[in-house]
Amino acid sequence: MVHKSSWPWSRRQLKWDPPTPLDRMLSSPLLYLVSLIYSILLSLRGPPFKSPRNKPSIRIVCISDTHSNTLPIPPGDVLIHAGDMTNSGLAADIQAQIDWIASQLHREKIIIAGNHDNFFDPKSRRQEDRNKQLNFKGVRYLVNKSVVLKFKGGRKLNFNGCPGIPRIGSHSAHAFQYESTDSYWTTRIPPQTDVLITHTPPAHHLDISLGCPALLSAIWASKPRLHIFGHVHSGHGREAVYWDPGQAAYERLCASLGDTGLLGWLWNAREWLDVGRVVFYGVRGILWDRLMVGKAGGNGSLLVNAAVVWGSTTDVGHKAIVVDI
Repeated sequence: MVHKSSWPWSRRQLKWDPPTPLDRMLSSPLLYLVSLIYSILLSLRGPPFKSPRNKPSIRIVCISDTHSNTLPIPPGDVLIHAGDMTNSGLAADIQAQIDWIASQLHREKIIIAGNHDNFFDPKSRRQEDRNKQLNFKGVRYLVNKSVVLKFKGGRKLNFNGCPGIPRIGSHSAHAFQYESTDSYWTTRIPPQTDVLITHTPPAHHLDISLGCPALLSAIWASKPRLHIFGHVHSGHGREAVYWDPGQAAYERLCASLGDTGLLGWLWNAREWLDVGRVVFYGVRGILWDRLMVGKAGGNGSLLVNAAVVWGSTTDVGHKAIVVDI
C-alpha cells in the first residue's frame, strides 16, 4: 500500500517523505514563494532542448528505485535504470531484476547500481555472495564509465553512469558512498556526455533538499542534455533547467534560505536581488528567447528523478518517465 499524506497542512514524519505546504512555509516562506514562481516560469519557457531536424527522435524510458518490484514499462529505444534495483543487495535479487529488465523489448538497456545494490560494491558485498557472478543477458552495466550508442538516422548518444551517493551510513550497509568532502565529482563526468545517469540527485532539483551540491557543480560544468537519477523517492518527476544567471540565483536561494524560518529572509539584500534575477531571467526566457528570437530549446537540460516507489516506502507509487531526445 502507498502511504500518502491525506491533509496538506500536516507535517511530514520522515525527511525522506515529501514536504507538505506547511513544512515548506515554516522552513522559509520566501523560498516557498520563489519555488512556485520558478516552477511557473519554467513551464512557460518551453522544452529545454529539441531533437535534431530531419532525424528521428530517440525515446528513452527512465526508471529507478524499483526495490525488487516490477511494473509495466512503456516501449522505447533505451530503457535506463538508475539504481536501487533491490532491497537486500543480494546477487540473487539483483539477478531477478536484471532478468526482468533484459526481458523488455527496448533495443538497449542500461543499468547502474544504487546504494542498496550491495553486490556491485566489494566494500558492501555480502559474505554469502563473495564467489557469485551475474548474467547481464545483454544489459549494459555502467560504473563510472561511458558508452556511445548508435541509433537510427545516424544519431549517436554518449551515456555515462556513476553510482556514488553522499555517505548515509556504514560502507558495509550501503554501496558506493563518498564523503561530502571528497572530490568525487571533480573529473567524473566527461564533457561530451549527452545522457548522465547517477543514483543521487543534484542539490536543489527534484531532491527535497537531500541532493548533492558537488554533483550540481559538476553538471553545471558538463551540461548533459538529459540527467537521470533516483535515490530520493519523493523527488520523482521531471524538471527543465537553463544554464543562466536566473537558475544560478534560484540555486543560491535554495542553499541560503533552506531553513531560515518565518522571518529569517527579511534582512538580506543579496537574497532579494537573487529573487529579482529569478524573475527577470525567467520572464526574459519566455518573452525574448522563446517568443522574439525563437531559440528556446537549445540551451537547457532535462533532469529526471525516475524513482518509482513512494516516499520512504518500497511500494510502487510512480510510473516510468518517457523522454524523447
